[in-house]
Amino acid sequence: MSHPTIVCYGEVLWDLLPSGKIAGGAPMNVAYHANNFGLKSKMISRVGNDDLGKELLAFLKEKGVSTDLIQTDHTFQTGVVNVKLDEKGSPSYEIVEPVAWDFIHPDDAARKAVKNAAALVFGSLACRTERTKKTLLELLGIAGLKVFDVNLRPPFYSRELLETLLKKSDIVKMNDEELEIIAGWYGGGNNERIDLESVREKFGLKAIVMTKGPDGAVLQNAEGFFTQSGFSVKVQDTIGSGDSFLAGFLKKHLTGASPQECLAFACATGALVASRKGGTPSISEDEVEQFRQKR
Repeated sequence: MSHPTIVCYGEVLWDLLPSGKIAGGAPMNVAYHANNFGLKSKMISRVGNDDLGKELLAFLKEKGVSTDLIQTDHTFQTGVVNVKLDEKGSPSYEIVEPVAWDFIHPDDAARKAVKNAAALVFGSLACRTERTKKTLLELLGIAGLKVFDVNLRPPFYSRELLETLLKKSDIVKMNDEELEIIAGWYGGGNNERIDLESVREKFGLKAIVMTKGPDGAVLQNAEGFFTQSGFSVKVQDTIGSGDSFLAGFLKKHLTGASPQECLAFACATGALVASRKGGTPSISEDEVEQFRQKR
C-alpha cells in the first residue's frame, strides 16, 4: 500500500488558546498530519450548524482531509476547548460539553469507509456520551486494523470503558502516565517493559507504542521491545505532539517500515510539532527526514 487510507473517529474542535483559536481534537490532528505525510485520511465526526463548524470544515478541506463523513448538528454547537499552558508549554484542558461531536450517528457512508480503510483510529474521549460511543463500537465491529490512542482526559474515562476498548484494539498508543494507570489495575506499575508486555498479552494486542515526552518512545510487540531516544527541541507547546507522533508512526507502519524506523520517524514528528504552536502546524515527510538527519 503506497497510499493507504485511514479513517479517524471522534472529536473535531477549536482549541481556544491565550493567543487565539487553533483547529484541533486528537483524531483530527492525526488525520491532518497523516494527510501531510501522504496517507489518505478521512474524518468521522460532527460539527454544529454555526460559523465555527463552517470554519472547521473549510480548514480541513483546505488541508486535503476529507470531510464527507463529518455530520452537521442543528441542536448542539461545534466543539471548543479552553486551553491553558504552564511555564513548560504543557496544556491543561476544559473540554466544553455537550457539543456536536458528542452525537455522532452511524450511517452507511461511514460504515463503507471504515470497512475499506487500512486502519480506524479512535480515542477514549469520543466515548463520553452513549450516542458517540455506540456508533464507535459498531464501527469497530467492521474495521480492519483498529488503532486506539488512549488519550485519557479526566473525568471522561473509566476502567470499564478502557478495558472494553482495549479488547477491541490491535495497536494501542499511550503515554507513560497512562501505562502506569492501566498496568496498576493488574498489579504492575514498576517496570515499563514488563508492564507493556503484560498489558499486550492480556488484551491480545499486536503492539503497544508508548511515548515518554522528551525521553522518546518504546514499542512492544510479538517480536520484542524497541526503544527510541527523544529529539531535543525548544518547546513552544506540546498540544498535538502525541497525535502527530501517531500519524508519523502509522505512515511508516502502513507502508511496511520496521518497528525501529516507525518509532524514529514518529519521535521526530512529535518533536517538530512541539517546537511549533498548536497541534496542526504544516510539516511534511521531507521536513521530518531532514530534521532526523541533522540530529
